[in-house]
Amino acid sequence: MENKGTDEVEKLKTKFLSAWHNVKYSWALKSKTYFSRNSPVFLLGKCYHFKADDEDSPTESCSTEVCDAPPATGGDDVEAFRRDFASRVWLTYREEFPALPGSSLTSDCGWGCMLRAGQMMLAQALILHFLGRDWMWSEALALQPLDTETWTTSAAKRLVASLEASLQGERPSDPGPMLHAPGAPGRVEEADIHQREVYHRTLVSWLGDSPQAQLGVHRLVELGLVSGKRAGDWYGPAVVAHILRKAVEEATDPGLSGITAYVSQDCTVYSADVIDSHQSCVAGGTDALPLTDSRAVIIFIPVRLGGEKTNPEYFSFVKSILSLEYCIGIIGGKPKQACYFVGFQDDSLIYMDPHYCQSFVDVSTNHFPLQSYHCPSPKKMPFSKMDPSCTIGFYSRSVQDYQTISHELSKVLLPSANEKYPAFTFMQGHGRDYNLSAELTPEKREWPFIRDPQRAAATAGDFVLL
Repeated sequence: MENKGTDEVEKLKTKFLSAWHNVKYSWALKSKTYFSRNSPVFLLGKCYHFKADDEDSPTESCSTEVCDAPPATGGDDVEAFRRDFASRVWLTYREEFPALPGSSLTSDCGWGCMLRAGQMMLAQALILHFLGRDWMWSEALALQPLDTETWTTSAAKRLVASLEASLQGERPSDPGPMLHAPGAPGRVEEADIHQREVYHRTLVSWLGDSPQAQLGVHRLVELGLVSGKRAGDWYGPAVVAHILRKAVEEATDPGLSGITAYVSQDCTVYSADVIDSHQSCVAGGTDALPLTDSRAVIIFIPVRLGGEKTNPEYFSFVKSILSLEYCIGIIGGKPKQACYFVGFQDDSLIYMDPHYCQSFVDVSTNHFPLQSYHCPSPKKMPFSKMDPSCTIGFYSRSVQDYQTISHELSKVLLPSANEKYPAFTFMQGHGRDYNLSAELTPEKREWPFIRDPQRAAATAGDFVLL
């Protein structure tokens, strides 16, 4: 009887905490992010210059939300940057979706930010795979900045509904703002434009918040259970890298059969393992024949760029990485506050923030609204505030691509006079050739980040400090 009462108290505490997180992350302050007109802006390999043709222009900074740039080169680049940024897929906290595996939670507010950051990086890889880096969403410039009054009013209503439902044990109705589905599509002048929008919508549906979504938060939480992670736990960037790899590898949708994922081992990328990942086999037992270049590979590289804080010597390295078009970004952030880094200007990182609670969208319906999956407002953060624990992502379409990537990155990774070690390295051969996993159990080989509780005190984040 006592255990039953304790369980009820814990359930009630969980519901109250979930309700608080829902309203906490539903408040969107309408703050502007300012960019210098005198320095280039890099966004996932693309470079933009905001400076107007008139060199004597007194304006030295602008906001991408309200910048009234003249119709010159600088103004064109501001609009191009806005379109490019808003075309990236934005995954944030959501509420009132079906309960997550192994729990009664119907929201990831307050704990799922690293999973969301990982989904955003995965989405960028899928965009490169299906649409290419030059793809832009046709409605990107029509997005409106997040409005404080509209969203905070609805957030307060949702808080009351959530608290009432917590006491009554019922699922609340959502009186929040309705996201209107786009109207009937106009005439499409070119068939490939329509096809790209189909890919765009399909890609978002794979990342939806339902048990059926191939790469959704439900699937990621389910895979995390194997490693001892549960809904409500904190997920580090290395853990998320391995979960994403499993999600991509085990996806059953035919559309995802042409792409797989690889995670580096101890900050080392083994080239033969990546090439093997590029090549899938024809069914046929021991006589199976490899199909050269049959799959693209998403490469995840968990790294640590310092001890307790990011070493300033790595700042130039991070800039070099984010200047490459085949880079799909970096997941990391501040301590216990994840975000998705997509670019930089001067000494500030540009990122997409998942800490914003939005209502559940049923992606299984036809013409579900896409607006809440794209962010109109970039954010900036000083490099000095970046947590050293992060995962870097790259997209390789073919073996030839990988050879180019490894060659170019090897130059970027050359340590400077002040750096003792590169952030990661490339090695020829397979990881097994170096006998790295000879003493590991099968579970440890599959989930190498699982730590021995007796040695947990010697770790920091997802890494052992040597």
